[in-house]
Amino acid sequence: MHAEEYALDVTINGESQHATVRANTTLLEALRDGFGRVEVKNGCEIGECGACTVLLDGVAVNACLVLALQAANRTVLTVSSLGTSETMHPLQARFLELGAAQCGFCIPGMLLAAKALLDVTPHPSQQEIRRAIAGNLCRCTGYTKIIEAIASASQA
Repeated sequence: MHAEEYALDVTINGESQHATVRANTTLLEALRDGFGRVEVKNGCEIGECGACTVLLDGVAVNACLVLALQAANRTVLTVSSLGTSETMHPLQARFLELGAAQCGFCIPGMLLAAKALLDVTPHPSQQEIRRAIAGNLCRCTGYTKIIEAIASASQA
């Protein structure tokens, strides 16, 4: 380990992980480059698009704005933690059933922002849903189907 590198221990999707990172490495860079978590999308790198949204101790954050070392000894969930094609999380199932995804680039971040909301507000209003996903940009759907999918999942 070089003087400018630091040990990073973090739990990702339930698995303890270790890496060595520089002080200025973002959580996005560590997840994608250090841990191979390419399901975390690299969008704008300035916190405007939400494509890199992950849950850090249950709170939705833009991984591009968080330093990797801020996640030390904490829990990170990526979209891969939600479910598989065989055993989908209700959010994933509703997004699929209601056609809430077009190109799919924004969907990992959108799903995690929605999960963070439903974890604290199981039956949110449409306004609460809109507020929860406000930091996640979608260039394809216009948000109507996304909001409907999240509302439908809250009823499941």
